Amino acid sequence: MGKYDRLKDFLINQRSAEVALTFARIEKILEMSLPNSATEHREWWANPASETHGHVHAKAWRDAGYEASQVDMKAKKLVFKRIAKGKGSGSRDHRHEFKAQPGNAAQTSRRSPLFGALKGTFSIEPGYDLTQPAMPEWADSLNSEYGPDLPR
Repeated sequence: MGKYDRLKDFLINQRSAEVALTFARIEKILEMSLPNSATEHREWWANPASETHGHVHAKAWRDAGYEASQVDMKAKKLVFKRIAKGKGSGSRDHRHEFKAQPGNAAQTSRRSPLFGALKGTFSIEPGYDLTQPAMPEWADSLNSEYGPDLPR
């Protein structure tokens, strides 16, 4: 396991496009202290110009599909922003993709895998009006203020 793989794994498991972290939180994730250069030199947080160059720490967040930005050396915090394409196994976020149903020419969607997870877990009785107020007092209040509903 590489020195910064814990940070890489943490970022891979994030759902948001931006992850704000303090240097202290990064140290907790890594289970080790950051080197002095990380807290003293903004350049330590620089993103490599290409995928073949850069330091092991920058490679970790790049492989996770993020780049360091908004580095605040005084407050000791930064924001990792998701980049369009990273490198390595963590570069694609497969959790938000699924294959379309057969017959849809292998399209992909950015919907969450939870989309439709509750389908079929409950049913609504035929004829039940979903637009009616949950409490009869609300209906009386609305009728007194705006008048009763008129048939269309």
